[in-house]
Amino acid sequence: MNRRNLSTLGAGLATLVLAWLGLAVPSAQAAALGGINFASSTHTQADLIAESTAIAPAHPLWVAVRMKIDPTWHIYWINYGDTGDATKIAWELPPGWSAGPILWPTPKRLPVGHLMNYGYENLALLLVQLTPPANLPVGSNVTFKAKVSWLECADVCVPGSADVSLTLPVSTREPTADTQNKPIIDAARAALPQPADSFNVSAWRQGDQLFLGLELKPGAPTPPNLSDSYFFSEDSQTQPSAPQVLHQTKNGWVLEMARITSAPAATTLPGILTLGGSDTSALAINPPLTASPPTAFADFSTGNASGGLLTILLLGFFGGLILNVMPCVFPVLGIKVLGFVKQAGAERRHVIMHGLTFTVGVLVSMWTLVGVLQSLRATGAQLGWGFQLQEPAFVLGLAIFFLLFALSLSGVFEVGGSLIGVGSNLTARTGLGGSFFQGVLAVVVATPCTAPLLAPALGAAFTLPPLQGFLTFTAIALGLASPYLVLSLFPGLAQRLPRPGAWMETFKQFMAFPLYATVGFLLYTLAGQVSAERFLNILFALVAIAMAAWVYGRRATPAASPKGRRWAILVALLIFLPTAAWAFWPTEELNWEPWSADRVAELQKEGRPIYVDFTARWCATCQLNKEIVFHSSRVLAAIDTRHVALLRADWTARDPAITAELARFGRSAVPFDLLYLPGNTTPVELPSVLTPDIVLSALGAPAPAAP
Repeated sequence: MNRRNLSTLGAGLATLVLAWLGLAVPSAQAAALGGINFASSTHTQADLIAESTAIAPAHPLWVAVRMKIDPTWHIYWINYGDTGDATKIAWELPPGWSAGPILWPTPKRLPVGHLMNYGYENLALLLVQLTPPANLPVGSNVTFKAKVSWLECADVCVPGSADVSLTLPVSTREPTADTQNKPIIDAARAALPQPADSFNVSAWRQGDQLFLGLELKPGAPTPPNLSDSYFFSEDSQTQPSAPQVLHQTKNGWVLEMARITSAPAATTLPGILTLGGSDTSALAINPPLTASPPTAFADFSTGNASGGLLTILLLGFFGGLILNVMPCVFPVLGIKVLGFVKQAGAERRHVIMHGLTFTVGVLVSMWTLVGVLQSLRATGAQLGWGFQLQEPAFVLGLAIFFLLFALSLSGVFEVGGSLIGVGSNLTARTGLGGSFFQGVLAVVVATPCTAPLLAPALGAAFTLPPLQGFLTFTAIALGLASPYLVLSLFPGLAQRLPRPGAWMETFKQFMAFPLYATVGFLLYTLAGQVSAERFLNILFALVAIAMAAWVYGRRATPAASPKGRRWAILVALLIFLPTAAWAFWPTEELNWEPWSADRVAELQKEGRPIYVDFTARWCATCQLNKEIVFHSSRVLAAIDTRHVALLRADWTARDPAITAELARFGRSAVPFDLLYLPGNTTPVELPSVLTPDIVLSALGAPAPAAP
């Protein structure tokens, strides 16, 4: 299922859910104003206007659906971008009448985080030409009706719709201009994207990229600065959130864009091109889409535009080399250095095999990562370097792994008989498995980092065709592995390292601290991906996991009896496994809004129940209440079915407004919870220690015994 189908399905489901909760966009309330049937949703108003006050037989009629949008809100273009839903008009016309296509005004770019959407703010006029039948009877009245539907978004999105209509008489005379509406329609028509009369426009595809060529026609005026030109693809062929790069060539300009590889095959590239980023300099284009550039741009290629593939490969290699001293990878560097120290004096073939195996581990893991990334990007997903770190489960798993790794280096416990090589226990005989696993680990821990020279190489790799991108990542992997490969191929260099001794244990323990710092960074990342309550549970889980490692390290020692070691392993697993499962187990996240007195007043006007939680992160009882009450399936179901608004007054830092609100109820501490019920201006005050039954009783919901 492609991106557009998923979004349409999501919008449909959202509409059903909103209707079930009684929150569907208010039904159209018509008011006959001068023959116009006017309707509105919560944040967008729509009406139907015409350029004439009467209809003449055999004369087409221009009309416009006028959409007035509240400040900070927007609606969507025919191609909504990464997320959203297109605005639609469903006509209900008298017999014999026909409606032409919508003439879309130039949309705006609407960035939402790392996504890019296309739509309109403030005001949008959608022009349509209506054509009458040949035998239109004079003296009759004609009523045009249409169902307009849209998705309006600000911080949240709400489906909207309106039934609009317009009634006009049929006259024998020439159409009389509507003095109020014709200037509006004329201005909207003049602002539409214009034909590209000054350019020969061409389009071609190459790998994952699309290109628009603009060749200035002889005698045409030189256009102004085109540096911020942007192409809006009408049929969703380009990736909205990917950057568009303009290249100037000897024969004109080439706009380079990322292609949605899952889009249906197309023979043309329809859309709107804004010159220099100006909405008033927009061109409506639809050039044939070919597999190769035209003669004017035959010498253009992505390699030439970005400085050559060789330059990109060199940047990737040296960027990978520098990665070795970045904080994410440096601990692995230290462990590998200890490995070379330990191997000093060993057979040369043995040392070379370790270096080659490490390099293979780096290459295989990098190729696997790039293969997954390219496959997901081929489906239209907008992903980049470190994409797996956008998944909380992966970040948590990496944090647990690094915590255990660091505890092992600190001497809390040992895995196997070797002090080095996190993977050495995989193959106890030769240790090659350990070298391979270290190569894999180096790539995994490198993904949160970038290094000097690496950023431009990564940027180019994601815009090049797949084979060239694959070569770029291979160069990065070879750069990352090169220090170890060189040391293994030239043992004389390894001889310059310090001799094995007691310093190795000290160095090993010292290398634990960069790993603890890496755990801290991963937890910082995780804190932005999960709720505060779940993050607190994860912190407690990590403490328990560390205790499991301590139990194992204290009792499962070589000096312990076999029975004692088995018991130690069993106890450690009994602590580790349930705790890890608890940390990874997904929880239902509630949508809490920040508390304010104004927000309470707004929600009371809507007639919704309001739950206000006065809380603080340093309040242990507050966290216990959340764990007990808001993880109860019965409470969650009651909140859902009663459409309870959830407001959180976070008193973790000083907040005079929250302090004053607590004082208004005679309180000076948290926890404190209030429940505003519809029709009651005085809220219900809940006790400090809560249970699901207490909250359900206050909501007026049945509180059966938990199954």
